Amino acid sequence: MYNQNKASNPLLVYGIHAIEEAVNNGKDIQKVLLQRGISNPAIEHLLQLCKHHQIPFQYVPKEKFFAYKNKNHQGAVAYISPISYQNIEMLLPQLFEEGKEPFILILDKVTDTRNFGAIARSAYCAGVHAIVVPFADAAPVTDDAIKTSAGALLQIPVCREKNLKTVIELMNQSGLATLACSEKANKNLQDVDLTGPLAIVMGNEEKGISPDIMKRCTYLGKIPLEFGVQSLNVSVACGIALYEAVRQRI
Repeated sequence: MYNQNKASNPLLVYGIHAIEEAVNNGKDIQKVLLQRGISNPAIEHLLQLCKHHQIPFQYVPKEKFFAYKNKNHQGAVAYISPISYQNIEMLLPQLFEEGKEPFILILDKVTDTRNFGAIARSAYCAGVHAIVVPFADAAPVTDDAIKTSAGALLQIPVCREKNLKTVIELMNQSGLATLACSEKANKNLQDVDLTGPLAIVMGNEEKGISPDIMKRCTYLGKIPLEFGVQSLNVSVACGIALYEAVRQRI
């Protein structure tokens, strides 16, 4: 059973068989909620299907399902994405074939929906060709994110990838410079060459870029801060980093 919730506009799919049908028909599913405590072969089969297709899933208490009590949910609800996610490994060669210098933004576990929307808006305006996010620990593309992005999330390709470390290595092997924007860097952004094919990496709102990601990047650059401020909001920092690259390119 499908339903469009008018309050927040996510497309919801209720019930085990309906979710399986959505998966098998190639729907882009943001996540699946499973009611904690329910165990049967049908739920187990759905769980294995999610794992096989790398679909995020989460066990939640039965109270979470009270909102769906009038639906035949069978202990399972899926959120369908309003966009179709793309694959960076396929997109990157296309950019080169079109004669473009790839300009990619990689978000390492940015989880706040409105930050994600604001970042997408800045990225689209700056001419970014694609945004890469991880499967887990990433803000979903919701109507709130789309609204905050001023519709940019419906225009710019979003690639959801299982392993960002592999993505960084792909960038490096494909001739892109990879910049980790972090307050831990020794150089300011304006002192780093951001011309040419480029991927900028921005980190989580609280912990920043994970060490495994940072050590794989070509460069580290920071935004100079004064007056004792430790860090900027990630969407603000992202806008500054993107437009420093734009400034250098023009």
